[in-house]
Amino acid sequence: MREAKVHRIPTKGPDDVSGLVSAIARGAMAPEGIVAILGKTEGNGCVNDFTRAFAVQALKAELSNHLPRAAVDDIAYVMSGGTEGALSPHILVLERTAGPAVDDGPSLAIGRALTAPLAPEDLGRLAQVRLVADGVRKAMADAGITEMSDVHFVQIKCPLLTSERVQRAEAEGHTTATRDTLKSMGLSRGASALGVALALGELSLSDIDESHIGRDMSLWSSRASTSAGVELENHEIVVLGMSSGWSGPLAVDHAVMADAIDVAPVKATLERLGLGKDTASLVALLAKAEPGTSGRLRGSRHTMLDDSDISATRHARAFVGGVLAGLVGTTEIFVSGGAEHQGPDGGGPVAIIARRNGG
Repeated sequence: MREAKVHRIPTKGPDDVSGLVSAIARGAMAPEGIVAILGKTEGNGCVNDFTRAFAVQALKAELSNHLPRAAVDDIAYVMSGGTEGALSPHILVLERTAGPAVDDGPSLAIGRALTAPLAPEDLGRLAQVRLVADGVRKAMADAGITEMSDVHFVQIKCPLLTSERVQRAEAEGHTTATRDTLKSMGLSRGASALGVALALGELSLSDIDESHIGRDMSLWSSRASTSAGVELENHEIVVLGMSSGWSGPLAVDHAVMADAIDVAPVKATLERLGLGKDTASLVALLAKAEPGTSGRLRGSRHTMLDDSDISATRHARAFVGGVLAGLVGTTEIFVSGGAEHQGPDGGGPVAIIARRNGG
């Protein structure tokens, strides 16, 4: 049987790999078992946030001391920029190892898939939805998960448009969904999320018209978390679920927040995992943050969408981060901004990984 391990490591900066080095040196982590590394970096989370690429570069450089280059490149690196408020920069290293052949019930299962590069003219369009859906299915197969209901979270790093990529497409006679590079982030996140919904049976292809992408927020996935970045042109997909083919003490469950202060579903998930008020066994919390399109939260006006100095996604990350940190007692949580088609408008999915039975 396989066993999943999740290592949460604080970082001093985007290029800080000292915690990773230490874990490998003391034998707490086997480099050959690393499937994915998720990280929060302290950039602006927008188009020109190169802290994400800086972090990936540093991680790859260190892992190249332990693994062949091909193996280093096979790892999924999902860096999410933006640690506004008191969110703590950190990485989550997801490892697969040979576990004991014991029947201890379904345990955390991790799958990974890397898609082919996405043509700039396909970003934010049905071609991207289909490509991602295909990748999610491959990641499920990689995890040995056959039932769509056993998937609790799909974390995706997707590309965005730059002026160079737009010009490349236009030089070849194509048009792009937008020429606005910042808007392209939302379109890419949205199309990727709809790809998750398609793969998990939450929506069918007939439900999704190309004009819906980034516009019709009544279409959403309850288990998608997508983050756009300038550092890649493909999609790096990580599936987290439960499987009886895996052993070990880790379990994952998910919730959907209806809005940015809807903590009741998250509390219920903590209780299902046996955490309750004692969150010492919390391993990781991943969430989406979204200001919503109405400009209101439970009837009261907010200014996240009207602030021309600070992106609304940055406001939302800080706000939701504070709400969830107060609930679980730590600021080392993975809050990603921009939840187009990820949960209901103004809300978002949350995944919690925990140790069971004091494991």
